[in-house]
Amino acid sequence: MAWQIGGLLFLLAVWWLVTDVLKLYPPYVFPSPSAVWTEIGYGLWGSGPQDGKLLNAIFGSLGRVLTGYGIALVIGGVLGVLMGILAPLRMTLGAYLTGIQSVPSIAFVPFAILFFGLNQSAVLAVVILEALIPVALAVSGALLNVPPALRMAGRTLGASGPALTLRVLLPAALPSILGGLRTAWSFAWRALIGGELLIAGASSLGEQLEVGRNTANVALVLATILIIGLIGGLFDALLRRVEGRVRRDYGLEVNS
Repeated sequence: MAWQIGGLLFLLAVWWLVTDVLKLYPPYVFPSPSAVWTEIGYGLWGSGPQDGKLLNAIFGSLGRVLTGYGIALVIGGVLGVLMGILAPLRMTLGAYLTGIQSVPSIAFVPFAILFFGLNQSAVLAVVILEALIPVALAVSGALLNVPPALRMAGRTLGASGPALTLRVLLPAALPSILGGLRTAWSFAWRALIGGELLIAGASSLGEQLEVGRNTANVALVLATILIIGLIGGLFDALLRRVEGRVRRDYGLEVNS
């Protein structure tokens, strides 16, 4: 934590030196930290042109991404279990999902707009698709990597079919699955912002980026980018903490 705080202070110092001291760029091209902080204050709690709009955008974007992420966990989890226990499905659907995963999320936005219309349903669809794939692949891969000894032990104790999967394989695969959930979150968050940039009409962080671009307000753009990074990092840290706790409970890590 000390190193992280020190690194952040160093970056802020360089930023302040470039903008306020050396003035290498005009404020309308590269604003100072104080200008960006002022914009954040306007958007979150202050008064001004952006009064409260950033706060509303945060809640709007979080509502969409959490909804899409939750749906993706359910659908992706079911698909992952089926691919883990059915080899034909794994060799077909698994290969297709691996190929689709390499396509940038922004490429699906035009199709989503044509299919769902120019609305928030298109954004939600892209978020679900981007988060669903890493979940399904993570669950499938984790089930395949369960040690054969655990499978044999489960069968010896009378577990078979769905009971073997639900009571033996999934609990054993949980530490590996949690890593996939973190990846799915990062995919969902990036897909959300990309979709919101192209689909306006509701309060969102992507819309705030567009407002900043259209009004040449670079401070608002940087403020929104900082908020996007902060929210994404906080959720990733939360999932990382949960993953670490589970790994310690499973004896895969020890407290240093």
